[in-house]
Amino acid sequence: MLATLIPLFDGNMKVCAYSIFTLRENTFLVPTAEGIGRLDGAAQIPGLEIVNSVGAGTLADDQEIFVEINNINVFTDISAVCEPPHEKIVLLLDSSITPDESYVSRLNDLKIEGYKLAMRKLEIKQFEAYREILRLMDYILLDHHKINISQAKIYFGKLFPKIKLCAVNVNSQEDYDKLTEDGGYNLYEGEFFRMPVVESDKEVAPLKATYIELLNVVNGPDFDLTDAADVIGHDTALVLSLLEMVNHMTRNSEITSVRHAAAMLGQKELKRWINTAVTKELCADKPSEITRLSLVRAKFAENLAPLYEMAGLSSELFLMGLFSILDIMLDKPMEEALKSVQVSKNIEDALIHNKGELAPILNFVKEYEDASWHEVSRLLVLKEIEIEPVYQAYVEALRWYRDLLSV
Repeated sequence: MLATLIPLFDGNMKVCAYSIFTLRENTFLVPTAEGIGRLDGAAQIPGLEIVNSVGAGTLADDQEIFVEINNINVFTDISAVCEPPHEKIVLLLDSSITPDESYVSRLNDLKIEGYKLAMRKLEIKQFEAYREILRLMDYILLDHHKINISQAKIYFGKLFPKIKLCAVNVNSQEDYDKLTEDGGYNLYEGEFFRMPVVESDKEVAPLKATYIELLNVVNGPDFDLTDAADVIGHDTALVLSLLEMVNHMTRNSEITSVRHAAAMLGQKELKRWINTAVTKELCADKPSEITRLSLVRAKFAENLAPLYEMAGLSSELFLMGLFSILDIMLDKPMEEALKSVQVSKNIEDALIHNKGELAPILNFVKEYEDASWHEVSRLLVLKEIEIEPVYQAYVEALRWYRDLLSV
C-alpha cells in the first residue's frame, strides 16, 4: 500500500486538514487498483487502516483527516475500525455514492456517530439531484476553474448554510490570492503554496544570511566544530534549540558552552541537526507546511536511497530534499538561491537542471507527494521496486518529522 498527505489551507495559509490518499496495489501490475472495479478488498478502508497503523498524531496534529470511502465500504462498520476520535475524521466521498435512500440513510447514521462528511467530484448539473446528500455534508470540494464562486456562495448559503466550500486545483499563488480576496471559500487545496520562485529582486534578510553562513560552514569541505559553534552563538533561537537537543540526547550532562554542546553532539550529528534546525528557521516567515514539506522530502529521499541502490549517497539525497524549496525559503529563483549555499554538483544538477543521478529520486518524491499514483506505479515498475518498502520509507519520514518537532 502507498499513502500520502495533501494539505488543505485556510485563507491565512494555515493548514486546517489533511486528505490522505492511498493506493493498495501497483496500477501498472494491477490496472484496476485505482478504481473500485476490483472487489477484492473493496470493503476495506485503506485510509483508516493507515491512520490506525501509524497513529493520527504521526499524520497530523490537531487537524482533521479526510479519508476516502467508496460506495462499498461506506456500508461497513466504520466505527469498529476507526481508532481516532470520530470528530477528527472526515469521510470523503464522490458521486459513486448516489442519492438513493440506502446511501442517504447510511450517511445519516455516520453523522449521528460523530463523523464529518465531504463530497468531491460532483458536477454542477448534479447538485439538484444530490440535495438529500448535500444537506448532510460538512464540506464540498469544488474546482474553482469550473464554478462561479459568487453564485455558488449564494446557492450553498441558501440551501446548505452549514456546508464549507473548498477550492481545489489552486495551483498558483495568484489564484490563491484572488480567491481569498474575493471570499466565498473556506479551504484551499493545490500546489500554490510550493510553486517555484521564477523571479525576485528581494535581498536576503540579515538573519537569514547568518543561517546561510552556518549552512556553508557545516557543508563545506573542512567542517570544524568550533567554527560552527561560534556561528550558532550569534543566534539565540539556535542556541536554545541546540541545548534542547543535547539535553534530550545526553541526560544529566552539564553543558558549559555552545562549543561544549557542539562537541557533545559530534560532527556528524551536529551537521544533521544544523541542516534541519536552520531549515526550520529559514522557513519561519513562511507557512508551516513549507517547513514540513522540506523536512519530510529530505528524510523520504534519504530513506529511498537503498531502494534505488544509492545508499552511499543518502546524505546528499537528504540535503537535496531539504534544499528542494530553497527558492521559496529565500524568495529567489533556485539557481540564484543555490549560489548562497555550498552544495555538490549532484544536488545542483538535480535542483536546477533536473538531471544527474539524484534527479530520479527527487522526481519520484514529487510525484508521490501529489498522489500521482499512475506515474508512481510506472516509476516503481521501471526500477523493479515493491510498493511496501516505499510506503515504509514515507511513514518513517513522517514519524521522524513528528519526533523532530517534539524535541
